[in-house]
Amino acid sequence: MANQLYVIQGASAFWKRQTPVMRGIVLMCLSTVAFSIMHGLVRFVAEVLPPFQIAFFRNIFGLAFLFPLLMHARFAILRTKRIGLHALRGVINMAAMLMFFTALSISPIAKVTALSFTAPIFMAILAVLMLGERFRIYRWVAILSGFVGMLIILRPGLVVIDTGALLVTMSAALWAVAMIIIKILSRTESSLTIVAYMGIFLGGFSIAPALWVWQPFGLQTLGWMVLIGFFGSIAQMAISQSLKETDPTAVMPFDFLKLI
Repeated sequence: MANQLYVIQGASAFWKRQTPVMRGIVLMCLSTVAFSIMHGLVRFVAEVLPPFQIAFFRNIFGLAFLFPLLMHARFAILRTKRIGLHALRGVINMAAMLMFFTALSISPIAKVTALSFTAPIFMAILAVLMLGERFRIYRWVAILSGFVGMLIILRPGLVVIDTGALLVTMSAALWAVAMIIIKILSRTESSLTIVAYMGIFLGGFSIAPALWVWQPFGLQTLGWMVLIGFFGSIAQMAISQSLKETDPTAVMPFDFLKLI
């Protein structure tokens, strides 16, 4: 027990010694891996369930995994003076999620992932316009280089403009706005507060769309959706803390790891 405590304290001290940018990069990489796993699971489950229903369970199970942390804090973590901004983020995130999950259900996952890489560009532009970030040329070069590299791998002309492509592009633009709101919220709110309110609002917003297209499913499918909620919560916690640590343009180039 003492050895385990020593290891935990050592790891915590090592983490605190890192620069905010380095911590943000590591968390963004963790978020990217978790999102990629979640997207693969969504694509798999979309063979038997409609995207709106998957989105509902992703939000419900994602919130369920946070519930023990909320209970431990006696729900004090939910105290906020920015409930309106949380709600706005929920609306935008819900629209982006439904568009993205729908695109995953009708288009190849490689194509959807590739087009989602427009999000870092949207976000970089918004960060300068809305957050007043300085224009750092090396960060923009990193973002644009990653985007060009993605196009080279896919080969020009491979991505056809269809319904799936349009949905992903619109989802990427909305997701960029949502991340800007996360950055604004992170100035006063903890990552757990941000993610908890996301689960609360998105869970509520997704009930009606899910009931509209509801399909019966078995225990195996339920298990896959539990995993979707689990990895979704990890991804959201990591990206929220990443944006809390440093500027969006410093960490967004690492979002291109999803291509791997």
